[in-house]
Amino acid sequence: MFAYPQQAEVNRPVPKNKIYAHAKPRRSIRDRFVSQVGEIIWKYKLAPETVNVPAKGIAQEIQVFEVALKGRDLAEDVLRTLDKAIPSLLFFELTFDGRVKFAAAYKRPSEASSRKNVVEAYFETPWQPATEARPPLPVALDLAGLYEQMLHRHMLASPMALSPRPDEPLQSMADRASLIRAKENEFRKLEVRMKKEIQFNRKVELNSALRACRAEIARLQRQL
Repeated sequence: MFAYPQQAEVNRPVPKNKIYAHAKPRRSIRDRFVSQVGEIIWKYKLAPETVNVPAKGIAQEIQVFEVALKGRDLAEDVLRTLDKAIPSLLFFELTFDGRVKFAAAYKRPSEASSRKNVVEAYFETPWQPATEARPPLPVALDLAGLYEQMLHRHMLASPMALSPRPDEPLQSMADRASLIRAKENEFRKLEVRMKKEIQFNRKVELNSALRACRAEIARLQRQL
C-alpha cells in the first residue's frame, strides 16, 4: 500500500508459537495458521523515532506485518488472532506467488476493559504485483493522524469502497462498515432460506425481509 521509509524497516521473523502464546487461539484457528500461513515477518515499525512524528492516544506505534500465504485465501480469524496478539495498530501485507494485497481493520481501546482492544471489520485491497510502485506515507502531524489516513486509503481501495460521510469520524465509519458486513451476512442467510422454503406464505415473508435488508445495506453505504 505504501513505500515505507528505510529507517522504519525491521525485517524480523515472528514465530507462530509466540502468537499462540499471546492470543491463545482455539485449535481450529491454529490449524488455519498451519494450512494457510507460511511465514510471518515484522516488516516495519512506524514510531516517533522512525517516522519523526509524535505518538498520540492509542497510536503509540504502528506495525506492518508481512504474512506469506500458502494459497490465495486467508481466514479472517487469522488476522484477528494477530491483532489480538499484538497490541499495536497493525497493517498487513499478504503475499503469494509474486503478488500482494493489503489488509487492515480499525483498532480501538475497549470501553469495557482498558487492557483490551476492539477490532472492527477488515478492509482488503485486490491483489496486485508485488513489484508495483507504491505511494509514500501520507503527511501527518502525529501517529494518530497517520493511522487514520492509512486506514482511509485501505477503505477506499477495498472492493467494499466505503467512502466517508461529511465530517464522519473514523470510528463511526468503521462501525458503519461492521454493520454493512453484518447485514450482508444476514442477506446471504436469508437467500439460502428463501431457496429452501417451499411454503408460499413463508416465501413472501422472506422476500420482504430480503428487500428490507437490501435497503438497509444501501442506506448504510450512502455517503449522505
